[in-house]
Amino acid sequence: MKIASWNINSVRFRIEIVEQFLREEAPDVLCLQETKVIDGDFPEAPFRALGYDHVIKHGQRMHHGVAIIARVPVVADDRFDWQANQEARHVGVRLPNGVRLENVYVPAGGDLPDREVNPKFGQKLDFLARMTEWAKALQHPTILTGDFNIAPLECDVWSHKQLINTVSHTAIEIEALAGLHAAHDWVDLGRHFIPAPQRNFTWWSYRAKDWTAGDRGRRLDHMWASREVADKAVSHKVCEPCRSWLKPSDHVPLVTEFAF
Repeated sequence: MKIASWNINSVRFRIEIVEQFLREEAPDVLCLQETKVIDGDFPEAPFRALGYDHVIKHGQRMHHGVAIIARVPVVADDRFDWQANQEARHVGVRLPNGVRLENVYVPAGGDLPDREVNPKFGQKLDFLARMTEWAKALQHPTILTGDFNIAPLECDVWSHKQLINTVSHTAIEIEALAGLHAAHDWVDLGRHFIPAPQRNFTWWSYRAKDWTAGDRGRRLDHMWASREVADKAVSHKVCEPCRSWLKPSDHVPLVTEFAF
């Protein structure tokens, strides 16, 4: 089973490259973040035309939004409010083999890494704290994937020295993500298959006219798994060419294949 994750930054605006990705990679399940559409306007028809008959949505107008698209039967049964304000940032399903698949879009956190002057940063840390408490109670084999908006390792950014005080790579965020990781003894599949300090980026800013020129990337997108699920993982890749497709997202997809 191939499971993909992609912050698409508006599924309607970029539906053509989503279709291209599905034709080329043919994942069994695609987790999307930042869909930016209410459930009633979600473009289901293009997915169904490609054989993806299971569309599980948690949308919101103009902002946020997550969805799980599958060509295998899934059961929808959770939408956690880790933001505590009803923003559409999580949707989870149960796969045919019983494994849980949780798709999350962690808040970006604003520009300043100080919760006193930037409430969005505090919301991000509180979101991660709620996720950590959830992970401590997990009793099912689980895959947790999505846009975590944190690059935890020094080699997960183009310049640790220049970004150490930049939101997504600050010490307090890295510590919060480490707490989430320890809460369930997750396996970070991105670094399992592409060990540090190898280059492994999933996001490049739109500000650069040529994203390849300076390669100023960050690893903000992740796929983690319970250890018993991680043992079934046979490959993992970052689909960098998608960053150069027509009307690209600033993120690229991850694809992990499992032997189940």
